[in-house]
Amino acid sequence: MKRIIQINETSTLYVGRAEELLERVLPEGRTIVITDANIDRLYPNLVRRYEHIIVGQGEVCKSLQTVERVYRELMTLGADRSTFILGIGGGIVTDIAGFVAATYMRGVDFGFVSTTLLGQVDASIGGKNGVNVADYKNMVGTFRQPRFVIADVEMLRTLPKRELRAGMAEVVKSAIIADAELFERLERCGGAIYDSAEDMQEVMLGAVAVKARIVAEDEREGGVRRLLNLGHTLGHAIEKCTHDVNHGEAVAIGMSLVAHAAVRRGMLSEDVAKRIDSVLVALGLKLDMPVTITEMLREVKYDKKKKNNSIRLIVPVRIGKCEIKELSFEELGQLFK
Repeated sequence: MKRIIQINETSTLYVGRAEELLERVLPEGRTIVITDANIDRLYPNLVRRYEHIIVGQGEVCKSLQTVERVYRELMTLGADRSTFILGIGGGIVTDIAGFVAATYMRGVDFGFVSTTLLGQVDASIGGKNGVNVADYKNMVGTFRQPRFVIADVEMLRTLPKRELRAGMAEVVKSAIIADAELFERLERCGGAIYDSAEDMQEVMLGAVAVKARIVAEDEREGGVRRLLNLGHTLGHAIEKCTHDVNHGEAVAIGMSLVAHAAVRRGMLSEDVAKRIDSVLVALGLKLDMPVTITEMLREVKYDKKKKNNSIRLIVPVRIGKCEIKELSFEELGQLFK
């Protein structure tokens, strides 16, 4: 085992080769894998050593309909409360697997092998498991921690560059929230980081460490964990309006929009906003708006984190520190005029 990070008392991140680690961390008894066809094709020796259920790919498959089908397959296989669920895949697979495990027979134990950078630094960490309803992201979900998450950096070699860039947006997010040194490292490396497995692993661990500290303090998002939504309120709204950008790309645009809004409110220096834009662009992320501001703000009103006629917006005040601002929808709209 190369590296271990304790997420909380019940959940641990292991960094190393997946096949070797699973032999050490899987509990005794029956394991059923939930994965998708792409992972089954790429890693048949890993997936097919266990009973397995294949789910579809893409956000459209992260639905209650998919969850019901998985329940039925588990019942057909005779899975019971002693069965261990192992999600192997990116964020969509781990969200589905975690939600299924949290709810099947009122909850069974589970763990993840996270195969994407986005999953390794964000989606698989922290115990939030959810599915979409009518294209609204994670509208139905649970808080339940996996026993373990395995992050195998070697698996990132199979990813297209676009997926790596999407994950790197979440690394930038973590750096802006709580790790100025991580941000500076990203500035130094720029796009060359994708060619260095060592640098990729180190920035992944830095982002996970930020999330682990925050989750340990606020597991159920009652306070400081809301900081992890930097860029996401606007990013989710952008995703709802168009399928031309993926999650990380939308979050990158959301972070840029919020940074420049903070400049207009006198909360952030223009130089820092430019640094945020520059590091995102250097990492290969485009910041052009794919939808109108009006369309984006319309969808923000359906965000699951809204409260009456207001929304909490995470605003950077310097690199390594953000604040939570509660704004009415009217005030939010004024920020982008």
